[in-house]
Amino acid sequence: MKLESPAVTRSMSIIRTWSTLNWASVFSVILYPVLGVALLVTMVVLGLALEGLTLRWWYAPLGLGVMAATIFLCNMGIGPLHRIWQHRAGEIKWPAQVIFMFNCILAMQGSLKDWVNYHSQHHRFADNPGDPHNPLESKVWAWMGWILWRDAADLDRPMPMWLKENKVVLFADRFHISLSLAMHFLVPGLIYLAVALSGGSLILLALLHACVIIGRGIQFHATTLGVNVFGHMETPKWVDYLLALLTGGEALHDHHHEFPRSALHLPKRGIWNRIVDYNGTMLLVLRRLGLAKNLEIAPQFA
Repeated sequence: MKLESPAVTRSMSIIRTWSTLNWASVFSVILYPVLGVALLVTMVVLGLALEGLTLRWWYAPLGLGVMAATIFLCNMGIGPLHRIWQHRAGEIKWPAQVIFMFNCILAMQGSLKDWVNYHSQHHRFADNPGDPHNPLESKVWAWMGWILWRDAADLDRPMPMWLKENKVVLFADRFHISLSLAMHFLVPGLIYLAVALSGGSLILLALLHACVIIGRGIQFHATTLGVNVFGHMETPKWVDYLLALLTGGEALHDHHHEFPRSALHLPKRGIWNRIVDYNGTMLLVLRRLGLAKNLEIAPQFA
């Protein structure tokens, strides 16, 4: 049953000042991607300017490969988070859940409780007042404004009932700050130390680290733009498929609100469908491996 929409839009009701900015979101949405670009540019400039540092031609394709792998891994967290933990399109066993949890941390998705609660509101009030990221109010707000300025009432919402017994989700939420700091700062620091002590190429490592940060930033903004903004607009097919490739199929939004519990966003058959909607394809693979079951598929996608 669709609830009656509030009279005031979210983009107008939430106070937006410097003091109400969510600085953790500012870092993940803006500052961290900028630092990644700055690191990449700095390493390239130093490699070209200093004789002691050497840039190899194969650094470029390797960096692009790392960037693509990062986008893929981030989607391997957001896809199951959205389709399984959010919409209950099926069940996945705990070994796969643990992997997906770490992929969500790589993607900087923050508290899973808040993620699910925000998305539940989106479906409840889609494109109406009450929708946390309604593009009809403001496309910039729907892209990232709603992440930068939060309503305390939203953050106070409890864990959704259907996730209260999920130990992996509860663990991820309880320690998401510690796990995020470890993955994005402690682990890279240890890798830099190991490479330095072993005499490896720090410039190559820094370039690859920058590619990881940039890849994660591309995936993050492709998702918020592709789903929250372009997913609710009429767009050319090539835009839909480009955003789908960057989001694992999450930006394929045409039928999602009609059948949100579908594990697939494109028909099951067809190589191109399974490439573009690779988040759904991974769920089919997990079912074959015995790590997923009871997958629901929309009738038009079966």
